[in-house]
Amino acid sequence: MSQLVTRVAAVREAIRRHPWWTDSLLALALTFVSVTSVVVSANHADRTVPALELILVPFTTAPVALRRYRPVAVLAITAAAGALILIFTSQAQFPVGVLIALYTVASRCERRVSIRAAEWVALPLTAGVFVNTGARPGRTIPELAVFAIAWVIGDNIRTRRAYLAELEARAARLEREREEKAERAVIEERTRIARELHDVIAHNVSVMVVQASAGQEVFESDPRRAREALEAIASTGRAALTELRRLLGVIRAEEEPGTRAAYAPQPGIGYLEELVGQVRETGLAVELSVLGEPRALPEGVGLCAYRIVQEALTNTLKHAAATAAQVSVRYAPDALELAVLDDGRGVAPHNGDDAGHGLIGMRERVSLFGGQLTAHARADRGYEVRARIPLEELRA
Repeated sequence: MSQLVTRVAAVREAIRRHPWWTDSLLALALTFVSVTSVVVSANHADRTVPALELILVPFTTAPVALRRYRPVAVLAITAAAGALILIFTSQAQFPVGVLIALYTVASRCERRVSIRAAEWVALPLTAGVFVNTGARPGRTIPELAVFAIAWVIGDNIRTRRAYLAELEARAARLEREREEKAERAVIEERTRIARELHDVIAHNVSVMVVQASAGQEVFESDPRRAREALEAIASTGRAALTELRRLLGVIRAEEEPGTRAAYAPQPGIGYLEELVGQVRETGLAVELSVLGEPRALPEGVGLCAYRIVQEALTNTLKHAAATAAQVSVRYAPDALELAVLDDGRGVAPHNGDDAGHGLIGMRERVSLFGGQLTAHARADRGYEVRARIPLEELRA
């Protein structure tokens, strides 16, 4: 049984791949059978073979070889030859070639084309059947009904083929959309990780550079302070390595789905005191004030607030030449408001350097939560960064 199924599948595949040869064999077989039928009928009736019929019969079958390439033309030729045979001869042979051609037109052409083609051949075939059968409904109607059935079957097959093609196209489109969505998710995740890496490296390296410079200045005059600066550099470096391992662990976990990375929790707004203390060790006097009633925040909002303060203080250390800074966190009824002010030069960092990318990253973070961020020089002296992250919208 399995061998039979395999052979049938092989035959269907051969027919699909070589329609010209299969249609040519079909046309040859129909022509042979039709011509043989004409000759046998004439001999059986003890009469000569009618020349007109012998000439026209091949025109009802041979064009079937081109039915997949020129279906309308094949129908016109076979229908014309079949009608002439029915009208001008007494042969009552059924025009099988016309039937196949009509089926092909209905199955391969648009419905409006197949309907018009059927209308064109309906009149001569109907006239030929009436003349040949002597206007006897008992024989005329069944023969015409066969043509109608062939058209209906062909039209249904065309509809089914179009439906399957639409399903395949839709499946391909959905697969492309799924792949594009996955690619976008990968790009967004890579962008997030790149932003995290920037925040970690830029802040911690800036703190280490400031501490190293301070330790170098007092290396000979105050060894104790120099030693404290070195200890702060080591502590900051260890913290940076911890966060880098966490982020790289996330990347490795994504590349290896079967693994689970152990990494520290994401820093949130509760880590601001630790962040401010780390910056104070560089010599920058930083004050942290919290206004309003603290409450639990979504993890994403807490991380966003932490990174904004971290980036603002990093810019202050690297570009402002400031001596003091103020960090303010205000829990408004419908928003979280952040402000970082310093008494530095008040010059905005250029977009071509790391700080410029940091400002872009801060704006992107705030915009993800529908908030606003402003960064500009203060009227008297210094620079300020303010952010407002709505909370009511997040709870809705």
